[in-house]
Amino acid sequence: MKRVKIAGGGLAGSEAALQLAKEKIHVDLYEMRGNKMTGAHKTDKFAEFVCSNSLGSYDITNASGLLKHEMETLGGILMSVVHETQVPAGGALAVDRELFSERVTELIEQNPYINIIREEVTELFPEEPVIIASGPLTSDTFAQKIREFIGEDYLYFFDAIAPIVEKESIDFSKAFYMNRYNKGSADYINCPMNKEEYKRFYNILVNSEKTELKSFEKNAKFFESCLPIEVIASRGEDTLRFGPLKPVGLIDERTGKENYAVIQLRQDNKSASLYNLVGFQTNLKWGCQKELIHSVPGLENANIIRYGVMHRNTFINSPKTLNPTLQSRKNPNVFFAGQITGTEGYTESIASGLLAGINMARYIKGLNPLELPQETMLGALTHYITYDAHTSFQPINSNWGIIAPIELDKKIRKNKKLKNELLAKRSIEILNNFMQLH
Repeated sequence: MKRVKIAGGGLAGSEAALQLAKEKIHVDLYEMRGNKMTGAHKTDKFAEFVCSNSLGSYDITNASGLLKHEMETLGGILMSVVHETQVPAGGALAVDRELFSERVTELIEQNPYINIIREEVTELFPEEPVIIASGPLTSDTFAQKIREFIGEDYLYFFDAIAPIVEKESIDFSKAFYMNRYNKGSADYINCPMNKEEYKRFYNILVNSEKTELKSFEKNAKFFESCLPIEVIASRGEDTLRFGPLKPVGLIDERTGKENYAVIQLRQDNKSASLYNLVGFQTNLKWGCQKELIHSVPGLENANIIRYGVMHRNTFINSPKTLNPTLQSRKNPNVFFAGQITGTEGYTESIASGLLAGINMARYIKGLNPLELPQETMLGALTHYITYDAHTSFQPINSNWGIIAPIELDKKIRKNKKLKNELLAKRSIEILNNFMQLH
């Protein structure tokens, strides 16, 4: 049986490798970290979380939550590790990022079917079965090889990483624990601001210096769901109060009032010693970040463990390049997975790696790769990113707008939660039936 080469040991590449190994297919897993680092990764571990430690909701009435349940139906291996390393995050599914990547690394290193090669991939190997999961931080050398292979111009956008602070340095005479609308347990730390404090924070933010971009990065394209906080602030003084700093649903029990603005912090590790600033992705210079964070009530003396950074995210023009099976239209030996396909988000990256691994195994065994129904979230996502009629393709998360519609009466259509619940139940039923046939 043929060996499969996988370029990249991130979330997608790790899931794909473990799926192939489960089918007793030998894998050469290439990962350059250890010998050559990226601008955002901190370790040489497999499946490292970079921007945040949250995978979003686990509720099936949420699009990302449904996608997680579909991954479990499909036998996702990294989802089991997510549950092993989970930390409290209200309605969200978050992990201790270090424990998570350590556990995935153990699974890969101990698997007899996976051969780890700590080298940068510089060739595409289109004559052999290969899964390209090199991620949004694909090296320039390999990016050029991919460009030559697909014959399409590359697109790119920028992603920004939020700072992390040490919990014991937070002033809890000002900060308080609470989830918005008291949903779940009080997992988030909230730093409230009155109008005067918010205006001072805003003025520091909009007047702070940003890290200088390189010449080829000047025309940056930002992904709307992961905008740097300074970009949001540039759109108007109140945009933050209706975005990541919105106070709605957070009543400070000490005063009984809703504050003017609130910065939330989410647990970042299992021991709850580190917290990241939610929606606080930034490209400000580190000195400016320190001044800005220390201007927040409750964070005046915060010990900043990691500053925010911004990095280039690279993705291919999938609608002109891929089939819904995640196979290259040009060469069936070549599969793509992860954020390089234009699927944005941790959950989506793992899910595409899962599908690429399943489909590569089927391809190796002489079976037809799966094209998942568009009534499922993963099927809808892969059909969306491979829809040839796109005129201006941009990365996308799982969302209800891409899934095949369902016939509902007017009353149910207006009940968003009930509508989503019906869509989710339909998806799970269709996926179960589909997999029984395949």
